[in-house]
Amino acid sequence: MKISRATFVGGATNASAKGCGAGRSGRLGASAFLLYLVGGFGFSGRFFVNRFMRILLLPAVSLVPLPLFAAGSPAPGNLPTGVPLTNTVLTGWVVTILFIVVLRLTIGHIREVPGRAQAAAEGLVVALRELFAPIVGKRAMPLAFPVLVTLFIFILIQNWAGLLPGMGTIGWGTGTNFFNTHVATPIARPPTSDLNGTVALALVSFGAWLILVLKYAGPRAILRDWFGNKVGKGEVPRPVYWMLSLIFLGVGIIELGSVFIRPLTLSVRLFGNVFGGETLLHKTFFALPFCFLELFVGLVQALVFTLLSAVYIGLLCNHEEEPGEGHAH
Repeated sequence: MKISRATFVGGATNASAKGCGAGRSGRLGASAFLLYLVGGFGFSGRFFVNRFMRILLLPAVSLVPLPLFAAGSPAPGNLPTGVPLTNTVLTGWVVTILFIVVLRLTIGHIREVPGRAQAAAEGLVVALRELFAPIVGKRAMPLAFPVLVTLFIFILIQNWAGLLPGMGTIGWGTGTNFFNTHVATPIARPPTSDLNGTVALALVSFGAWLILVLKYAGPRAILRDWFGNKVGKGEVPRPVYWMLSLIFLGVGIIELGSVFIRPLTLSVRLFGNVFGGETLLHKTFFALPFCFLELFVGLVQALVFTLLSAVYIGLLCNHEEEPGEGHAH
């Protein structure tokens, strides 16, 4: 094995994500900590890397789990737990740390009269707050917002990291010369192009949902929302009421099943779009129009993931209390 020369296919463009400022809400510390926590979540398991990428031919992006260093190797690339370090884990850590460093250097201390960087960051935070607040509801918003904004920024910068030059095209490989080289193990790939990484993000979202609905809705309200009869006893005859109760019970069982497949749908949707975009870029040699397309797709997928997470929270937490009822629809 030898290190292949740095090879760039086409004209990949740099994509940089703007920092998320805490603004006057004072949530910079919490969001940065959650961002680091998600970035270092581990993305446990074996990760997907490119099997072969042949220069001057159409590169192949495959789902082969290949770590940077073999398990049990004394190389410094292995984690202390014995789990091999993979390129998606390495990329996730590096991009997250760089983002936090750039955020601190450009914004620094929060000032009463914000500079350009702080104003841009505060504008992003305000826009996200206005987007999530009507969905999540006033009660759950203070606790849900740091999690949602962290998930959005983390997914966005990791999606856009796939457009950086050398992503997936520099690494360990074999070849006879510069123009005939196989990159068997790329050094870097975006974590969101790895199913293990998207599953980890979905589990973070699901865990946050579980904590929030138990805190702000409670078990009784959850069971009533899933299995309860939505029709009052005085509104319909009693036989119809009990028949509707059985129907709503069946609907609740279906709803319960849909709740537990949410992590699967969130993770597969994000992985499929990002991995498909990565494959498209390699097949088209990073053609500039497709790079702009992937910028848009990366933003859309970050929004879709966090908006669905917000909707799941709001379905149970964003209810107005009414007299004699736990909550109304």
